[in-house]
Amino acid sequence: MATEAGDSLIAIVAAATPLHLVSALQPLDCAIRLFDRVQAALGALGDQPVDVILIDDDDCADPGATRLIAALRAQGEHARTPIVLIAAGDAGAVRRAAVGAGASDVMGQPLDPLDLRTRLHTLIELSTVRRFAERQAQLVALSVERAMVESAAREREIIRRLMLAAQFRDDQAGDHLTRVAGCAIAIAEGLGLSKDEANDIALASTMHDIGKISIPDTILRKPGALSAEERQEMQEHALRGYHMLNDSPSHLLQLASDIALTHHERWDGNGYPQGLKGTEIPLSGRIIAVADVFDALISERVYKTAWPPEKARAYLEDNVGSHFDPDCVAAFLSRWSDIVLLVREHRPKTKAA
Repeated sequence: MATEAGDSLIAIVAAATPLHLVSALQPLDCAIRLFDRVQAALGALGDQPVDVILIDDDDCADPGATRLIAALRAQGEHARTPIVLIAAGDAGAVRRAAVGAGASDVMGQPLDPLDLRTRLHTLIELSTVRRFAERQAQLVALSVERAMVESAAREREIIRRLMLAAQFRDDQAGDHLTRVAGCAIAIAEGLGLSKDEANDIALASTMHDIGKISIPDTILRKPGALSAEERQEMQEHALRGYHMLNDSPSHLLQLASDIALTHHERWDGNGYPQGLKGTEIPLSGRIIAVADVFDALISERVYKTAWPPEKARAYLEDNVGSHFDPDCVAAFLSRWSDIVLLVREHRPKTKAA
């Protein structure tokens, strides 16, 4: 049974039709739904939003009302719905049990209709304000989520365009970056990083050589060994790439700047540009050091022929603890079948700079 009235809704749980309650609540101009005790109320109110639940317990010795309150509180929809218990006779013990179970208020008999309306009016207003606040919070959460998705899309667009800039200098760069990113995912997952962390490192790794756009072609494409001065100029790409990417609020670009700066550092401290050692090197830089060297070895360059993957793998193993983080190499080797498949699907082309 329900009486159609205002937008607010009061649910009354009672053993018999409580005409005295319906009559007392009419001035509130609220819709009223009636339920006969526990099971009917639990089944119908499970996902039914109401402003107030009013339980008319005409037998203080009956613990059913207390159980009903506890059961309603356990339902997500009514974890915060105001629940008022009307208890017959001496309500002292019932009050303590009901409040302990989660009742918002307990009223005794004889019932004062004005007092009941006043209390319920206040609780209805509180419910209205709470639901409005919850809706606003949901809207804010959706807006934040949408903004985060849009921000992530913009970050990926920036990185994609920076990759295109690198490819203008070297049309083989895209394949190299694809293989390095694939190796990075394999290593990161082998280390136990989450899928999101692995994907972030892989995407950021595509910027590891962005600083090379500042290196003259006479050095970048030189077919023979570099002079000491030329090698020094070449090594500047790590620091220049860092400066291109650093100070961005973007998490991915910050990660990319760390990789650009540290992927030529060595585990033994003999790398560049800072001479970092061991775990002083960010994990992302240690991961890309393995991935980048492996792909450089299996690729043909203007100054070298390509190595077979097995020979490049042996080089990594031989340089564990000197050039490379032992854990990163172990993770790489643990995913060797994936690496072989990656190389087969994205075969290195000739003369990649």
